[in-house]
Amino acid sequence: MDPVSQPSLRRTPVQQRSAERLARILDACAELLDETGYEQLSTRAVAARAGVPIGSVYRFFGNKRAMADALAHRNLDRYAERIGVRLAAAGKADAYGAIDSVLDEYIAMKRTVPGFALVDFGVPAPAAGATDAGAGATDAGEGGGTTGGGGDAVRAEDANHLVADRLCGLLATHLDRTADDALRRKVLVGVEAADALLQLAFRTAPSGDPALIAETRELLYAYLAPSLS
Repeated sequence: MDPVSQPSLRRTPVQQRSAERLARILDACAELLDETGYEQLSTRAVAARAGVPIGSVYRFFGNKRAMADALAHRNLDRYAERIGVRLAAAGKADAYGAIDSVLDEYIAMKRTVPGFALVDFGVPAPAAGATDAGAGATDAGEGGGTTGGGGDAVRAEDANHLVADRLCGLLATHLDRTADDALRRKVLVGVEAADALLQLAFRTAPSGDPALIAETRELLYAYLAPSLS
């Protein structure tokens, strides 16, 4: 999603310098998510890691939840871009190869992209009794849970619908299909099923249990390939 359309941003960067500062803030947020988890993440720590004044963080975000939301949208943008590259490199339009591209890129990002294990495409849900709402809540009181990487947290935003919409468009274009409601529904169900199974795979093993990943691939082949062919 382009920064202009991100509701989490207080201000959209219009100059290169401002855009670079925003990128550093999100990079720092991602790094700290891996190091401390979401609950201990703070806007003050992000500012220090990014090497910017705390006011620069608040110029873009009201709290850490808004930062996590922006990071999730950036992740989705990059995921879609990388899948586009994979599909283009694959050449021949093949449903099974397209499914492999979608699944393999997610797994690669899960293993290598900072912060992705906790915030992939969804916003962490606040923990019981915690809030993310005040601009002054810069430390542990900002609260939070986990998403993407596991746990029982409920996503505040239905990220899987966003993911399915992007994937449906990419797959339809690559396979010369019409991105109609029936295909969107199929892709959404596939995304929901894969999300649950991959959470299990990465809870079972830090790099993803190979057997569970293989089962996820087989499920997607059986369910999605006939609709994509």
